[in-house]
Amino acid sequence: MAAPATTLRDLIAAGADDAPALTSPGGMPLTFGRLRSIVERTVADLNAQGVGRGERVAIVLPNGPEMAAAFMAVGAGTTSAPLNPAYKAEEFEFYLTDLRAKLLIVAEGSDSPAVAVAEKLGMGVARLKPTPEEGAGSFTLSFAGGAGEAPAQAGFAETGDVALVLHTSGTTSRPKIVPLSQGNVCASARHIRTSLAFTAEDRGLNIMPLFHIHGLIAGILAPLSAGGQVCCTPGFNALKFFSWMEEAKPTWYTGVPTMHQAILGRAARNREIIAATPLRFIRSSSASLPPQVLRELEETFGAPVIEAYGMTEAAHQMASNPLPPMKNRPGSVGISAGPEIAVVGSDGEPLPVGETGEIVIRGPNVMAGYENNEKANAEAFTRQGWFRTGDQGVLSPDGFLTITGRLKEIINRGGEKISPREVDEILLDHPAVLQCVTFALPHDKLGEEVAAAIVLREGTSAEEKEIRGFASERLAPFKVPARIVILPEIPRGATGKLQRIGLAQKLGLA
Repeated sequence: MAAPATTLRDLIAAGADDAPALTSPGGMPLTFGRLRSIVERTVADLNAQGVGRGERVAIVLPNGPEMAAAFMAVGAGTTSAPLNPAYKAEEFEFYLTDLRAKLLIVAEGSDSPAVAVAEKLGMGVARLKPTPEEGAGSFTLSFAGGAGEAPAQAGFAETGDVALVLHTSGTTSRPKIVPLSQGNVCASARHIRTSLAFTAEDRGLNIMPLFHIHGLIAGILAPLSAGGQVCCTPGFNALKFFSWMEEAKPTWYTGVPTMHQAILGRAARNREIIAATPLRFIRSSSASLPPQVLRELEETFGAPVIEAYGMTEAAHQMASNPLPPMKNRPGSVGISAGPEIAVVGSDGEPLPVGETGEIVIRGPNVMAGYENNEKANAEAFTRQGWFRTGDQGVLSPDGFLTITGRLKEIINRGGEKISPREVDEILLDHPAVLQCVTFALPHDKLGEEVAAAIVLREGTSAEEKEIRGFASERLAPFKVPARIVILPEIPRGATGKLQRIGLAQKLGLA
């Protein structure tokens, strides 16, 4: 058996030359052979511009096959730094400066504010021109000015080189730089491929943003590493999901809970497409999937829903529920699916099975440390080399991990500790509630009070008093939200995740 891939170049060697690697709605397939030649040409082009191994190339492109191909091609010889195209000029200035990027790649004709920022910072700008007639994701790069000086290190990246840099979401502090090595991202892709039993017969439908670890590793690299194919959409759109499904005929897709809920909202009118396109499984990650949504997804699609647990610092996946015939455990994020997992007490020592503490991990997919941040690294790693996830959870005797909350999100109401997820799950049982996010509301005497933001199901009505009454029959009095806000939509982060931290401020309640 071949040794496992430890670089992006090796990872895409899996597919047959003439097998489709990338497709897009309405596009021609790009074969693995063609993808490999794009990767080789791009690395040579970057080297000719003086950009080599370990140097950062910021990528600001819309979601789609070109973004997927550019991420792999750039990362195979330099360091990919994908950024959210929706950022404003001030944000681009922060990220491009913080990353010390050497080059920015944007689409031909793009008027992204990133271009003016790059020019102001004296950074090179390359324009990407799609060549869809050669397959979805095929592109050429054009550079302003002539060739650069030869880079210190040319050619393809090696296992220890940094393949990908992303920032943490920074909900409570300045975003931290997470450098992920070639070995880290390949290990995570391998872990996902193994846990989901990907083969060359699998076809994924990617709806995740490709400036985020979930989409890059689970959406793109894991299936390609098995020689499978991925249909790259322009980004999530509930109105187009079923027409894409009908065209791409996927065997699976991965998403965040808000996407699954939006898809369920349109499922009833698309029953024929669902019946004609049987899925092997549906994957959910990046936020907790309410058990009610999991059940509804399984009933609607007639496929198992595999909930997984990931974070940027682990190059995405840490735990995953198993595929049938093994038992999936709703409400749990499954068993270790890559790194070692333990639950520790405040002293950093492992706790007995069944006790609640902080989840820690270590393994080949886990970053070596945040960049230029000794203080954060001293806090993030234990003496035994475990990485502290910041999540609170409990392990069952048979190894299933249940997350009880994010340590920073636990609500401290006058000394009583409340897990927002527990309150969410009770409120979601109310027949009128479609979405719910429980969060901390600052309180002058208690420190924090429980509050919840709710979106009602179409065609239903309910008032705050009624929902609080429903909660008070099912929760201890101190857990019942003191304030319930009914909204048409709950504010989300860039990746579609509902964010508890800072929600009181966003809603003007603090």
